[in-house]
Amino acid sequence: MNEVYLAIILDVINEKYYSEEVFCQNQLAIDEQEWHEWKAGKYSLTAEQTQKIKNLFTDYEWMLFQKVLRQTVIYPEKRSQAVSEYRQMKLQIAKKWMDSKVAEIELLDDSLENQEFQALLIAVGIDYHRWGFDDILTFRIPARLQKQLANDQVKLIAWFDEQMQELK
Repeated sequence: MNEVYLAIILDVINEKYYSEEVFCQNQLAIDEQEWHEWKAGKYSLTAEQTQKIKNLFTDYEWMLFQKVLRQTVIYPEKRSQAVSEYRQMKLQIAKKWMDSKVAEIELLDDSLENQEFQALLIAVGIDYHRWGFDDILTFRIPARLQKQLANDQVKLIAWFDEQMQELK
């Protein structure tokens, strides 16, 4: 199993589901042993389970993920920074879209089961007015910030700036 591929997937799982265990039980319907074997490259997931892993990402996020993976092949010294690079690029792209006023921000209904923590799911996207071709980046923000950020693009941009500074 490619270590960068796995590191980014685990980071996204922990962001969205707060634990690998919750994701495995609720989404993949596999036990902890099978999950550890899959991570070690000794167990194959079904096509449906593999699709559920891919569905952790929007199409645009999946493309960005693939670019980060490719960069770590070309520049092996970047492997240790791949997760932060992926997160930083998501934030940077979303900020650029928002600064140029081409993006729309939408609060999404967060319907994940068995969440331990409340969170706000924000989608920053560009709508090309053709079905299925929108570019979307999603961000999970602690619910305590919902009232501060929910309907204020300026505050959202400031939040993105703050997040980028923390990643550096």
